[in-house]
Amino acid sequence: MVHRIAVCRPQSAVYLEDCYLTTISTSVAVTGREADGGAWVALRENIFHPQGGGQPADRGRLGECAVVPVRHPDTGLVVLRARDEEGGALDALAEGDPVEAHVDRDARLLHAALHTAGHLIDAAGRSQGWYLAGNMHFPGQARIEFTPPETATSLAAPEAREEAADRLRAEIAAAIAADLPVSSEYDIDGRRVVRLGDLHAQHCGGTHVRSLADLADVTITAVKLKKSRIRVSYTAFHGPRR
Repeated sequence: MVHRIAVCRPQSAVYLEDCYLTTISTSVAVTGREADGGAWVALRENIFHPQGGGQPADRGRLGECAVVPVRHPDTGLVVLRARDEEGGALDALAEGDPVEAHVDRDARLLHAALHTAGHLIDAAGRSQGWYLAGNMHFPGQARIEFTPPETATSLAAPEAREEAADRLRAEIAAAIAADLPVSSEYDIDGRRVVRLGDLHAQHCGGTHVRSLADLADVTITAVKLKKSRIRVSYTAFHGPRR
């Protein structure tokens, strides 16, 4: 189904409002060119997540042109550039032109599951007294890094790290079984906050599943010590529920 959304702002971040909206009819808000001469367009209603916050960019198409979204450094808009030699299709577009945009649904749901699972692992790590130090939500590279309160020597032994991994797994499984809702709101400074029920809240501009029961196969694959940081590697997928 194609959804139509009318707004008055130059560009609305529809991908933050509805992770599951992957096709939209909209119009071109702005056009431009990069220093290399490549054309870009910004949509009035944007459903593409640009790379950022540890999450990869969406894949998709604008009409028949394969595009990649990026955050434009000067305007702050999410703009679309052609992924290959099909860029001529973007050259022909002008402000106000109607367009149809499509996001790769499978990639979107995978990225949303990985990002949400990362928040869940952060929540489980905090319960161990760890502090978030970094994250990566890319498929095949997903990991959350923590700084322990004082020293990580208590996890120097492999057995201690596996025990810590088991504690994380138990907390993650319990939260998924409880099907905690995933919601977002904006704080008084206009920053988006993503919540996992009452378990966890974090400033975040990524895409997320609707509730934790949408997660499938959240697996802690390793807990390691890397330069005084605790690195938790993981995998996750979106379940069959839609």
